Formats: sequence, structure tokens, C-alpha cells
Amino acid sequence: MADMSLEKVKMPEQDPEVRIENFEEVALGYTEEMAIKESHRCLDCRNRPCVAGCPVNVQIPEFIKLISEGDFEGAYKKIKETNSLPAICGRVCPQESQCEKLCVRGRKGEPVAIGRLERFAADWYMENCDMNIQAADKNGKKVAVIGSGPAGLTCAGDLARKGYEVTIFEAFHVPGGVLMYGIPEFRLPKALVQKEIETVRRLGVNIMTNMVIGKVLSLEDLRDEGYEAVFIGSGAGLPNFMGIPGENLNGVYSANEFLTRINLMKAYKYPECDTPVCIDRNVAVVGGGNVAMDAARCAKRLGAENVYIVYRRSEAEMPARSEEIHHAREEGIIFRLLTNPVRIIGTEDGWVKAMECVEMELGEPDASGRRRPVARPGSEHLLEVGTVIIAIGQSPNPLIKSTTPGLETHEWGGIITEEDTGATSLEGVYAGGDAVTGAATVILAMGAGKKAAAAIDEYLSGKK
Repeated sequence: MADMSLEKVKMPEQDPEVRIENFEEVALGYTEEMAIKESHRCLDCRNRPCVAGCPVNVQIPEFIKLISEGDFEGAYKKIKETNSLPAICGRVCPQESQCEKLCVRGRKGEPVAIGRLERFAADWYMENCDMNIQAADKNGKKVAVIGSGPAGLTCAGDLARKGYEVTIFEAFHVPGGVLMYGIPEFRLPKALVQKEIETVRRLGVNIMTNMVIGKVLSLEDLRDEGYEAVFIGSGAGLPNFMGIPGENLNGVYSANEFLTRINLMKAYKYPECDTPVCIDRNVAVVGGGNVAMDAARCAKRLGAENVYIVYRRSEAEMPARSEEIHHAREEGIIFRLLTNPVRIIGTEDGWVKAMECVEMELGEPDASGRRRPVARPGSEHLLEVGTVIIAIGQSPNPLIKSTTPGLETHEWGGIITEEDTGATSLEGVYAGGDAVTGAATVILAMGAGKKAAAAIDEYLSGKK
């Protein structure tokens, strides 16, 4: 019989006063007893609405039922049938707007903690089982995958299981894409990411690092080397700025640079690692998404006394996950909502000393459906900060577009693709993830990689 408790089993976490002094994972995970207890809240619905909310079609009731029976290995293997990166998805997926949003238990009380259970199954398997993965027999066809983020890893893994000889070309010196450079250690441990990537390698996928496609090799070069299809999953690594005076001052970071230095280049371990990040005791982070929360929480851990989230709308319009906002508040991040920067003021020697802001009011909804912020006259004021981090989004890197004749893109830089297949304007070239949509979620990128892998298989096997 199902456990009809209205609340999820609470996830153990580090105390906020302790965790702001370290970069260790905040959420500590379920024990076996906690996981089994939470799994009993699942009603095993006949219509399975939660599955419809999953971009990679994880068979959610089935894996939860296996957990309830104590078959944790079986639960992990059930997830892996459709999800290449369960330990990652269990940590960073916005379950509250996808699978858990559609959970029947959420109609009265909290939905089943699907993400926490997925994380538990993956963590348990990694700790207790050997990764006995067999590569499929090769079918003689080669596919190139550009980018080793979630879209590229998923596409590569799915194709390798079908027997394709897959090579991933990664621009950085470490594979993982945004999973390595964008998400802080305290949300997603990097050793865990590399374990997940190792499962893809064991499928027979070759990963080549320091390979900047568009510089080292072009798409045409890949064709000449015998790759019959190409998947572009190069992400959205080009930071957006506001275009206000003072953005070129010393002490202004893009969130992309700030988090890359901290995560991929291990600045949080300085001086053990030789990449420093210099921040003032007062830091402003401009933006209201998950990246802004990550940057603010990192700044706090690096020693900033006062860290401000400066966002031009109200909390109701914030795109960040509610969990991330909650954790940021617990850690002492100060929220300056309905506030918009208009210029950054510098010292005589070129360093940030303050940010001028105006207060905002919400007007009519804009194209995004959110109420448009309008400046309130006479509300100008100064926020005294010495570091400003701009976290208002990223765009696709233009390098591949500029070096690939005939590849059609939107004006803002995203690659134009067929919605159902990921096919681009070039025959045999597919794309997905942030390179197509702009900055989005890990699981949506994975869904795009999975869809493109199926389309590439049809294309190369002559089914289409």
C-alpha cells in the first residue's frame, strides 16, 4: 500500500553556516531507508503522467518500484535504458517543472521526490557496483560529435550503443562542457561528472580534447576524415552583457568567466591551484537565473561579506529553481529585486567602486509572458560594490557558424534545425542543446541529443 504522506522525505543538507565555508556538496543524498520510504509514496499510476514530463523518457514508476523492493541496482539499470547521466540529472534537473510537476501526488501535497530517488539509485550503483559495460559491435560507420556537454554525451552514447564509431571533439582540456565549467562543485561534484563520462567512454566513444572545431578542424575536414554524419552540441558559451557604461572596468566579470575559473580551473582551491579569482568584500550579481544563484553562492564561499542578487523583476518572475533561491537565501545572499543597473562607476585607476541602479515597477506582460519592468522616475541610487558579475544569459558561440558555409542560424546565433530530428540546413549535419536553443537546462539538451541520435541512425542506416 502506498504511503500517503503529503510531504517528501526531507533531504539531509549541510548547515548553511558550515557550507558557506566550503565547496562540498550541499545536499547529502538519501540513505537506503529514506529512499525506500519515499518510493512508497509513488502510486504507480496507470497513465504515468510523470514519464510524459521527462525529456528523455525515463520509466519513472518502474525504477521507483524497484527501489521500493530494495533492488537498487535494477533501478539504476532501468534509468540507464533512456538516461545516460542519471547521477547528474538527479542533481540538476528542474524536476519541479517537468516530471514532478505532473506527479499525481502533487495535487494534494508534495509530489514524489523523483529527482532525489534518481540521484540515490545512481549514487548507490556507483558506490556498490562495477561498471560492467560492453561496447557494441561496430557497424563500420563513423559519426563526429562536437562538444562533450550533456547534448553531445547523450547523442554519442546512444549512437555507440547502436554500433557507430563515435568521436567527440571537445574544445576544452577536460570533457563535460557546462557540467564541468558552469555548475559549482557544491551542486555537482566534478569527480562524479567524470565517472558518468567514463560510462560513455566504455561504450566505445573516443573523446578528443583541445579540439576547437572551426580552428583546429572544420566540418569539411571531418567529412574528409570519413565521418558520415556530424552532431553539433557546442553549447552556449558566449556571454551576454547589458551594454551599460562601465562594463569594461576591472572587477566586472561575465558569469561564464567567473564560474569557469572557479569550476574548471579550480580557483576555489587557490593557492593549491594557480588560478586566482579576485573579488571585493561587496559583490553584485546581475540576473535572476540559476547561473546568477551559482555565481552569488560561489562569491560568498570565496570570502565576500555582502553578496547582492540584483534583478529587475520580482521573485515570482525569477527563472532560477526555487530550491536554488531557497539555498541562496539560507546562505545570506541579499536579494535586491525590482532593481536594474544603469551604469557601473569606477575609480581613477579603473576598478569598480559602485553600481548605479534604478527601482523598477512591473507593467504589462512582454513576449516571454512575464510582466515588463519599467523604471520608476527619481529612484536612482548607488550600490557600493567592488565586483560585478553579469549573469543575464549566454548565446551560442559563433565560431562554427562563421567557419561553415551554408549552416543556417537565427539572427541571435542559434542553429536552425528541424524540430523533430535536429537536422540542420546541411545534409548529414545535426545539432541540439544550447547551440540551438540558447542557454537552457541539462535535461533538455540531453533530450535533443537523444532525438538527434535517432535521426542520425535513420539517416545512416537508410531507414529515411
